[in-house]
Amino acid sequence: MSDGGGGFVAAGRVLAGVQPGETLKLAGSWSDHPRHGRRFAAEACERVTPATIPAIQAYLGSGLIRGIGPRLAAAIVGHFGADTLTVIDAEPDRLTEVINIGPQRRAQIVEAWLDQKAVAALMVTLQGFGVSPLLAAKIYQAFGSDSQEVVSTDPYRLIGRVRGVGFHIADRIALRSGVPERSPQRIKAAILDRLESAAARGGHCYLAMPALLAQTAELVEQDPELVRAMVDALTAERRVVVEAGEQPGRVVVYDKELHSREVALAGHLRRLMSATSGMPMRHYDEDASLHDDQRAAVTLALTCQVTVLTGGPGCGKSHTVRSIARAVRAMGGTVTLAAPTGKAAKRLSELTGLPAMTVHRLLMAPDDDGTTLFAEAPAKADLVVVDEASMLDLHLAVRLTAAIPDGGHLLLVGDTDQLPSIGPGNVLADVLKVPDIPRVRLTHVFRQAEGSGIVRAAHLIRSGHLPDLPGRGGFWFEEAGDPELVAERVVHLATDGIPRKQGVSPDQVQVLCPMRRGVTGTVEIGRLLQERRNPAREGVAEFWSGPEVFRVGDRVMPVRNNYDKGVFNGETATITAMDLPGRVAALRVDDGREVDYGFDELDDLTHAYAISVHRAQGSEYPFVVAPLVAESGGIMLRRRLLYTLVTRAKAWVVLVGHREALEQAVHQLGTARNTGLARRLNV
Repeated sequence: MSDGGGGFVAAGRVLAGVQPGETLKLAGSWSDHPRHGRRFAAEACERVTPATIPAIQAYLGSGLIRGIGPRLAAAIVGHFGADTLTVIDAEPDRLTEVINIGPQRRAQIVEAWLDQKAVAALMVTLQGFGVSPLLAAKIYQAFGSDSQEVVSTDPYRLIGRVRGVGFHIADRIALRSGVPERSPQRIKAAILDRLESAAARGGHCYLAMPALLAQTAELVEQDPELVRAMVDALTAERRVVVEAGEQPGRVVVYDKELHSREVALAGHLRRLMSATSGMPMRHYDEDASLHDDQRAAVTLALTCQVTVLTGGPGCGKSHTVRSIARAVRAMGGTVTLAAPTGKAAKRLSELTGLPAMTVHRLLMAPDDDGTTLFAEAPAKADLVVVDEASMLDLHLAVRLTAAIPDGGHLLLVGDTDQLPSIGPGNVLADVLKVPDIPRVRLTHVFRQAEGSGIVRAAHLIRSGHLPDLPGRGGFWFEEAGDPELVAERVVHLATDGIPRKQGVSPDQVQVLCPMRRGVTGTVEIGRLLQERRNPAREGVAEFWSGPEVFRVGDRVMPVRNNYDKGVFNGETATITAMDLPGRVAALRVDDGREVDYGFDELDDLTHAYAISVHRAQGSEYPFVVAPLVAESGGIMLRRRLLYTLVTRAKAWVVLVGHREALEQAVHQLGTARNTGLARRLNV
């Protein structure tokens, strides 16, 4: 952006997503940044139709209009000159005058042009409501031609349908549209938002009635009695469920979907536990290398329909699973090994020497050619083993248990000291609260793991003790003060320090962050890593999606499951190509599969240069670097998070930051999740 004097200045992130060649009218204020110089903070942005021929060509060739790339843009502008945009808008049939534009391409361009006009109009509407115009494309993607009507008449419908739109944004639009503050529509939306927020941010399946009333009343600044009346209305509409909690006199409120899934999961577990075992029982040769508790785990898995195997690092969980699988096969039975993520499944396969699949793949129908990685129906094996079971949320656990037939055995393997699932529920921990479900906790640390600094640090953290500092044999803590210096040090270690010293590629070093926001969060450190490892270069295609720019060569990760593409949260991939005219990015997933993402789907991806500890669950990396600072990560610095972070590394984990932040993480336990699964199973 030019400052009018021949120089350039940085503008605020309200401009993210602006394409080359666009002309903008900005409103905001100037300031001087001590490090970055003269800056303009843009508070509002209005797109102005490009007027010059070079600007029109750059605009059309940016990939903004589907079907037009740089070459075709040059041809169109070369033919129509300064009248190009007028022709596209008012006389689109004339586009066929240009070589390589036939009726089909013309229709595609016209459709894309109309979509862009609709998005532009929606941006104006949103700015009128004081809402970021960057949400326009996401809203249009969700609601299409109904977008203006939804925004203007029922903005609460945006909640849950449009990423980035919570109650506050929808409520701002509604109130400015004239919706009364005491409107039942508004209060109901706030109640549902508090339940959804509790599930999304805290993993809670329900909220206690007093907490729900207090949180909602504070959110809408209304009387709790009015909120209670709307809870009753939602109950009558069967959108929430109110029931007695575990403690006498306690009343709790569930979103209807989470309630039905929790009830269903309890039912499927009871069904499996009470069915007659279908496991073929024949003689097999026991693994003489097993420790006593490992041998007990084998016996339980073969004789009990639902079993849990838990324990910390170095205690032989994977070796035990391998022995169990071999015993089942030796008796003539079948086994399916699975894990919640692709990386966890790959790691399980490597550690056991046996094939493994994701739980999602286990639940999918056979491939088009009638085959799968395993049997035709892997969930119908005599034994289904799920590793990293602490990652199982309520939604996935219901689908898994529903797929296992009567007589099948289920073995859940995991470490309850790690972070619980990203999604709602605390399935593994809840199952362990049920005395009727057999379990074995492995506690013996094997000799080959005793010398690992990572294993030693992990066990000290788990028991609430500070690791040896600065560390040794795979664990290292480097103290640094200023958060910006911490971030710079993390980036240096990940891109240069560790790769040079260890003789490895930067791809083998993963940065994990406790928080998403802040100087040491995944967003800012990820941006710095992208600039260092994959900067903008002449001839390398890129496309802005909201505040993020995606380039060929970027490491990315899906933020939500896509069953149509067979891509799931937690997997990582590399962008191998970008088709600007077709508005499609080609990805190669780490397991070798090729998938395409349309530019309107890039909101489902995030960069994987720096990821949250939660998203690293089930994965293991040769080298891990992580910032630990009290200022930006205090609310997330908990023992489970630190323990999970440290155990993601195979060779070395390097923590950079404040000693007091490390001490806080070691000594501070997280809050328990509100779940009712154990209560339902113990009835």
